[in-house]
Amino acid sequence: MLPLPEVADRLGIVVTRVHQMLRDHQLLAVRRNGVASVPEVFFDDTGAVTKHLPGLITVMKDAKYTDEEILEWIFTDDASLPGKPIDALHGPLAREVLRRAAADPF
Repeated sequence: MLPLPEVADRLGIVVTRVHQMLRDHQLLAVRRNGVASVPEVFFDDTGAVTKHLPGLITVMKDAKYTDEEILEWIFTDDASLPGKPIDALHGPLAREVLRRAAADPF
């Protein structure tokens, strides 16, 4: 988990821009002990946000899923992928994850 100031450093932007990315549903954050943090797995090897993550969040938000439901789906094992959708977003199955999210994630 990366606190928002670390996310800003990683992306080379100011922390207020990270807040805007959260409002625009380009990222999701989890609040623990009062500190909002972003899962480190949301970033690729270059330090950028994983390419298909914003699109996945948008598709699920459009289907009226809450942030908590999206996070649960992203991190739940799916034997047919195999693995978790977040892991598949980093590889050749990224479009399949988006297709499934658009069809009906739960």
